[in-house]
Amino acid sequence: MSFEVSVPVVVVGAGACGLTAALAAKERGAEVLVLERDARPSGSTALSTGLIPAAGTKFQKALGIEDSAELLAEDIWRKAKGRTDRGMVEAVARASGPTVEWLAERHGVQFRLVEGFLYPGHSVLRMHGTPNRTGEELESALLASAAREGIDVLANALVTDLVSHGGRITGVHYTRPDGSVESVGCGALVLACCGFGGNPDMVREHIPEIAAAEFSGHVGNKGDAVRWGKELGAALADLGSYQGHGAVAVPYGNPVNWGVLTNGGYQVNLRGERFSNEVRGYSEQAVEVIAQPERIAWNVYDEARERPVLGFKDYEEIRALGGIRKAGTLRELAAMMSVPFEALEKTNRETDVLRQGNGEDRWGRDFRGTQPLGAPFCAVKVTGALFHTQGGLVIDAAARVLRPDGSGFANLFAGGGAARGLSGPSNWGYFSGGGLLTATVLGRIAGGSAAAASSMA
Repeated sequence: MSFEVSVPVVVVGAGACGLTAALAAKERGAEVLVLERDARPSGSTALSTGLIPAAGTKFQKALGIEDSAELLAEDIWRKAKGRTDRGMVEAVARASGPTVEWLAERHGVQFRLVEGFLYPGHSVLRMHGTPNRTGEELESALLASAAREGIDVLANALVTDLVSHGGRITGVHYTRPDGSVESVGCGALVLACCGFGGNPDMVREHIPEIAAAEFSGHVGNKGDAVRWGKELGAALADLGSYQGHGAVAVPYGNPVNWGVLTNGGYQVNLRGERFSNEVRGYSEQAVEVIAQPERIAWNVYDEARERPVLGFKDYEEIRALGGIRKAGTLRELAAMMSVPFEALEKTNRETDVLRQGNGEDRWGRDFRGTQPLGAPFCAVKVTGALFHTQGGLVIDAAARVLRPDGSGFANLFAGGGAARGLSGPSNWGYFSGGGLLTATVLGRIAGGSAAAASSMA
């Protein structure tokens, strides 16, 4: 098939993965076209807090924090219970620090290290975010850099099909808002169009345990990369893996920062009872919450636990809308929550005993080292949600898409949610920031690999 227009590198998707890939390909000397289905690029990136975990960065060193790629790799490996690709874990961990510093120094992303609490899965402070800690801010910074670099981003361009010949991708078809179909040829293709969280049929098929939860991700995540991969005969893995969130504020839809729990808060159901180990991770907590009456829980904490999360946009929006309940006594708080005071008081008393190192928590949580809650007490009503899927196309350390026999497609690359993540086969392996880590690191790798492959086309 001949194309009226051809570009060395085409990228599908203009979120963090796609834009990072485009910037890397451009840096390697390739002209790039980014095709974005939405009228305004945003994707899963804009819906996130924009935090990227990275090891050994200058931002950590400035605060005296010792970290290494080896430690990050061990944290990821441990969270995934060793059920992921060790080589990919190590490759991504090694590239994490250089990628964050590259985005900061070359592309103007104003990173700061998040302090005050550890995110689930991480043994040191290593979450890097923009000043207002929003994905929208990260997305805007990447779009601005793409514009400065002269990269074309074509919005309202929904890619529908890949064109291949002799094992190579030769181009793509895409539709425009008026229904017209256009096409573009390419020397190499990068799939950066995330997963299938916005496809209810695929969610029910691959991850039925979370199908009843709210979907808080980008509605455009329809599983296109998985579909195209199947058509091409590509290898797929870990389709049951996903990032959930066990504390999405009701009815506001904003995720509540997990720091209020990791610093000593807890979750109760409508009976005023704890029901799980809240700090294993926010992803696996989603199914625990939706298993409770009315799929509702309450985060219970105090102003001392609230202080470190003030300034996070999602939390500030919940506060501004009146979603954070505050009371001078636990009895008053229970009344605001409409839960039995006696049960909430008993729960609070039990956690205080555990904080003193007496007894063992039936759910396996270690409260030692945390202080008892004190007035003013805080609570926020939450539910569990699906954010995005983590399974997808199997790739190698060059972000090249692989076949089941381990051979690679000559000019097809993937990253972010389009590719198999590092979380293993289920929800328990997701580590905080894992989505944007693989988006940016694998995006950068994929862009560079695509540029090299396009020059050989």
